[in-house]
Parts: sequence; structure tokens; C-alpha cells
Amino acid sequence: MQIQRSENPTFLNEFITHLSVVKGLAESTVSVYYQDVRQFLRFLKLDRADVPDISADMLQEVSIRDITIADMRTVTLGDIHRFYGFVASECGNHDKIRSRKASSLRGFFHYLTTQARLLDYDPTTNLELSSPKRALPKYLDLNESLKVLKTLTEKDGKAQLRDHCILTLFLNCGIRLGELVGLDLSSLDMDEKRMRVLGKGSKERIVYLNPACMSALREYLFERSQAETDDPALFLSNQNKRISRRRVQQIVENALKAAGLDGRGLSTHKLRHTAATLMYQHGHVDVLTLKKILGHESIATTEIYTHLSDTAVQEAMDHSPLANVRRKDLP
Repeated sequence: MQIQRSENPTFLNEFITHLSVVKGLAESTVSVYYQDVRQFLRFLKLDRADVPDISADMLQEVSIRDITIADMRTVTLGDIHRFYGFVASECGNHDKIRSRKASSLRGFFHYLTTQARLLDYDPTTNLELSSPKRALPKYLDLNESLKVLKTLTEKDGKAQLRDHCILTLFLNCGIRLGELVGLDLSSLDMDEKRMRVLGKGSKERIVYLNPACMSALREYLFERSQAETDDPALFLSNQNKRISRRRVQQIVENALKAAGLDGRGLSTHKLRHTAATLMYQHGHVDVLTLKKILGHESIATTEIYTHLSDTAVQEAMDHSPLANVRRKDLP
């Protein structure tokens, strides 16, 4: 999403600049912060005007350009609580999304209070929300992953090698959507069998390429070399420009559908979960190594894959042929 700075109050634009320049956050991350804060400011304006029955559609028409820092000084914890009630009831935001919005508002008011020193009091100081339930991520098992890759080998057309390479990198390297789209030709070191990936917070890491990735890249790079373009992007659209995030999502959606795996809530990010799960369950990869591969900041984020393994063990126990044989059932 492109941020329209002309539509924002000055203090919000300064916050955006702080996130981008000082904190060095990725453009997609800054955009999420912006959307969350903008939604709150739009709600605040309607709420302060005593507009009855505020709906999600109403917010789209609200201008926040005239909101002042004086208005921000009057924000209370009660305003924020009403906002969270609104996004839950009117926008259908589940607890994970509400938790993210809490983080965005905490960052915003912390900036206004501590960095910009425009406020004397941070209304989010005593903000408490229940922690979101941490559900086990959805993923493809080994046979399903092979089925998805096979759909790309059967595909005809100019984009076949590109799409197969994209799926291969997702399923073997566990990279994020934004990381894949951001790859340049210069990101690759084919001699050393590795690539440089720019992850969250503009943090760079090295991802090593296994034989499947190397093979897929060599085949695609030959096709890529025929393109008449100066674009440095590794993956190109049919217009010979950097491929968009949406186009990659469509490639994944089409492959899942062709493999008969659509309708299960799977996505590009679920392929990242798949790569991590397969590495942990079949590749004998320890959690610390997996953390480094995935570019996680906290080991707690990576440990979700050990829980997946525990679930697989439980399922195996439940499917034992003796699982339901009780003493009274014996002849």
C-alpha cells in the first residue's frame, strides 16, 4: 500500500519517517503501522463527534488531515478500549489482529511521548489485552508438497520455469513472500550455492541453496537471460518488470488448486511453515539452526515447530493398530 503523506497530519508523517529511516523497518511493515494508526485516528474523529453506530465503511470516508497534536493530548485509555471493541465487533478482527494493532498504537504513542516529546502522557501505558491464542500453523506434508511441485512440471508456457523455481525456493528455503519478491540477480551467488535475503527490519541473512534450488535456478536463469530488460529483479512479470507480491500469491494459489489442495486456508506464508516443518521433522535440523534459516528474532517463534512435531507423535500413537484395544475387548 502506498502511503499518501498529503492526507496525513504532520506528526503521523514524522512517525512514518521515524519507522523507515531511524528504525529501518521494511516498507511493508511501515505500511501496516500506518494503516493501524490511521484506522484509530479515523475512529477517534467519529467517536469524538458522537456519530451513532459507527461502521467499518464509514471510516473509509474520514479525513484525518486536520487532527492536531492537541487532539492527541486528550486521548485516553478509554478511547483505545472503545476502538478495540469497535474493530472486534464491526471489523471482525480476531485476537491476533487486535494484538498487532495494540503493538502499532503502543509504538505510535511511545514515539509521540518519548522520541518526539509532543505528549506528556502515553495513554497506552496501562493498555492490557489478552494474549492471542497461539494456534499451530497450517502446512503441507511431504506428499502434498511433492504434489504441488509436480503441478509446475506439468505446466506449459513461458512462465513454467519461473513458477517452478518460485515454489521450489518457498518449499526448500522457507523465505517470506516479501523476501522472494525483493530478490535481485545480484542476490545470488551460484558458485557458493547461496543467496542474500533481506528480511524483516531490513536485516540481511544468507540462505544456502540445496541441489533442488540450484537446479531450478539454473533452468530459470537461462530463461531469464533472454528477457529484454534492465530490471535487476530475479523474478520478472510477463511485462519484464519485478514480479508483484499479488502475482506470486496467484502462482501459489493456482498450484495449490491444481494439486487439489485449495480451500484449506493455505498461502505463501503457509509454504514457509511447510519448509520449516519438513526441515525439522525430516531433516534432523535443531531449533537453533532452524531459527537462523528462517531469520527469526526469538527462539520462541521457532519453537512452534517442535510443537508440530509433538502433534505428529501424538497422531502416530493414536493411529497404532492397538490404540483402541482395551482389556475388555480381548478374547
